[in-house]
Amino acid sequence: MKNNTIYLASLLIFWSCTVSVENDSAANSLPGGPAFDSLLAMETGADEYGMRKYVIAYLLNGPNRDQDSAEAAQIQRAHLDNMVVMADQGKLVLAGPFMDDQNVKGIYIFAVETLEEAEALTRTDPAIKAGRLVMELHPWYGSAALMKVNELHAQLAKEKI
Repeated sequence: MKNNTIYLASLLIFWSCTVSVENDSAANSLPGGPAFDSLLAMETGADEYGMRKYVIAYLLNGPNRDQDSAEAAQIQRAHLDNMVVMADQGKLVLAGPFMDDQNVKGIYIFAVETLEEAEALTRTDPAIKAGRLVMELHPWYGSAALMKVNELHAQLAKEKI
């Protein structure tokens, strides 16, 4: 295990020394910050400001929340499984519940261009189908760096959803 760790650390150091980053001019980087990476910008769909279009979905209490605990747990499991599918497709870049007991239960941030695309994705959610949740959709403009959140999250989570 120790040898693997040393090998991986050496490989990472070697790779970081050999990666070339485009730096067309001083205007492409912030003072003291990293240089503009055109390949990463292209990969994440970033515009010239490092931003892109998303759709935020607020997950709200739905009209049908009277399932017994076993059925509610089954719907919740299917809801989580559906989130994993959307994330694996690159369509869901961020999701999570709110920690208070209010009408807004959580959020999704979809990496899609239109409200119609986001609406089609919400129709795949078992909690929406069951009426436990409804979604309120809003176009949003945010950092293209969010496109890397799931990749980073996979490195941080000891257990999968």
